[in-house]
Amino acid sequence: MSVIPLKSITNAILFIRGHRVILDSDLANLYEVETKALTRAVRRNIERFPEDFMFQLNDEEFENLRHHFGTSSQWGGRRYPPYAFTEQGVAMLSGVLHSERAVQVNIEIMRTFVKLREMLSGHKDLAKKLNNLEKKYDEQFKVVFDAIRQLMNTNDNKKKRSIGFAPWTDNKLREL
Repeated sequence: MSVIPLKSITNAILFIRGHRVILDSDLANLYEVETKALTRAVRRNIERFPEDFMFQLNDEEFENLRHHFGTSSQWGGRRYPPYAFTEQGVAMLSGVLHSERAVQVNIEIMRTFVKLREMLSGHKDLAKKLNNLEKKYDEQFKVVFDAIRQLMNTNDNKKKRSIGFAPWTDNKLREL
């Protein structure tokens, strides 16, 4: 049985700098520890967290994140931009945090990242198939559209007769 709901984890995953990440405060909530305790443990073991495992948001990213969520209460109390942990960084946290909950939460987070990766690869396959279908049908419909254009062009070449009431003129009276 899951320690935490899958939705809690998926809602915490963000896409920043081309990586799927979870912020330190969200991880702290999942682990049921204070954010400062989590970051303190990370700083004590900083050699385990290279740039591709964890990075700190710059001021612009931090400000964008605040605006994105639209509330200052969740982000307003922070004095520094949050740390963002990639999948590898989250895995490394299990070696830094020594609690049963941390191990269980890490297992659930890893499973969620794997499911997310599977879903995204499925969407790539679907997108590729859709593109192939569009190309195939574009070629088939090109013939139809070309035929319609030809019909339209031949109608333009015919002299059009005006529709409606034409008043009698002296010339018309002479013809009768």
